[in-house]
Amino acid sequence: MKQSLGLVFLVVHDYDEAIDFFVGTLGFRLVEDTFVPEQSKRWVVVSPPGATECQLLLARASSPDQESRIGGQTGGRVFLFLYTDDFWRDYESYRSKGVVFVREPKHESYGTVAVFLDLYGNMWDLLQPTESHIRLRNGSA
Repeated sequence: MKQSLGLVFLVVHDYDEAIDFFVGTLGFRLVEDTFVPEQSKRWVVVSPPGATECQLLLARASSPDQESRIGGQTGGRVFLFLYTDDFWRDYESYRSKGVVFVREPKHESYGTVAVFLDLYGNMWDLLQPTESHIRLRNGSA
């Protein structure tokens, strides 16, 4: 049996501002942007460059309760972990585009990591994992 996470959703204020941030600032790829007339919403999916499995569904808040969760879906914890093959390339690129880092780069046993905020204040790890961490995650350690 093989399973994988296909989509993780992020509640957003506006589709277009979210696309601008994830595609324009972070360099993600716009996978799909389809209007769903029955629900008067869009199905917007973005993906980091080179990603093959899990993608991010940008879901516009449609109620006051959902609106209240924007930027705080995880109660202040790091929400998503963006793996990279070149930490310093991406770190410098994001900083030059105004991305705010709330924890500076640090070398850990599992890799080089820093924490940044998306446009809504959700915390993300930018992480270049070590080879041993990758092997461990792939079950070949």
